[in-house]
Amino acid sequence: MLRIALDAMGSDRAPEPEVEGAVCAAREQDLTIVLVGPEAALRERVRRQGADARIEIVNASEVITPDEPVAQAIRKKRDSTIHVGLRLVHEGYAHAFVSAGNTGAIMAAAKMILKTLGSIDRPALAAVLPTFAGKRAVLIDVGANAECRPSHLVQFAIMGDIYARLILGIASPRIGLVSIGEEEAKGNELTREAYKQLERSGLHFVGNVEGQHIYMGDVDVIVCDGFTGNVILKTSEGVFDLLRAALQQELRRTFRTRLGAWLARQAFERFRRRFDYFESGGAPLLGVRQVCLICHGRSDSRAIKNAIRIAKELVERRAPEQIEREIARVQEADGERIEAKS
Repeated sequence: MLRIALDAMGSDRAPEPEVEGAVCAAREQDLTIVLVGPEAALRERVRRQGADARIEIVNASEVITPDEPVAQAIRKKRDSTIHVGLRLVHEGYAHAFVSAGNTGAIMAAAKMILKTLGSIDRPALAAVLPTFAGKRAVLIDVGANAECRPSHLVQFAIMGDIYARLILGIASPRIGLVSIGEEEAKGNELTREAYKQLERSGLHFVGNVEGQHIYMGDVDVIVCDGFTGNVILKTSEGVFDLLRAALQQELRRTFRTRLGAWLARQAFERFRRRFDYFESGGAPLLGVRQVCLICHGRSDSRAIKNAIRIAKELVERRAPEQIEREIARVQEADGERIEAKS
């Protein structure tokens, strides 16, 4: 049976969301969850949720907190939940690792323990966004690489393309490059050169996309450097929280608006499920040799459960192997073009 290692001490309110999310995932899906953290405390919480044979616990005596310097924490805390969970995957006991902990520490430890795919220069984080067209789109990179070269953006596009096909079920994903204008000549040196390389990549590249087009559904994969992607993601989360809070304030203002809200409650629930970023679970770190998902620090049990589901799908569809094959294909085709020109 497929086994997922879950950092039980990663989220802001750990370990309650992790334990509850793990128990729900184990009951709804055909898999085993390995909770990684202080064994005695976790065993008591699992017992309160109702003992389940598909919940295992592996002890880890240390936790890397969100504000710790990454390099120092990675070097000194070798029995942290992040180290132990990733080692379980590397040694073959678990098939994937999920954590809502320190993002920088998870990425650094994943590259050190799981290793990157041979053809990948930089692993990248992919996030799923809702669109007005009703479909979902992949934004990559959302924070793993603040500074990039054009070839990195091409690799992000390939990984996003595969993620869109495997997880979103899009047969031929349309790739867009984030820039400050739709024309090829717009943007900075990075985006202009990446544009040229994406045109000859063999991907379904449709050109530049500006910020206001990201949510229109015109493209399925949105490519950018990690600095830009993280700003887009965090801004989007803030706008969603603002709209939700403002809507609640207005609907509670009078008896008539409260009655209207009650009558429209099913529509509001559909709206929440469509745009709530917790529904997508977590962001996979694509480009490492095994499956690793990073969740929001504010994750609740629903987000943890959904992240486990995505991790399971990536394992079952052998995402790392498919990424490596596709990167090799593009590099080989590019090499042949260069050779033909010379």
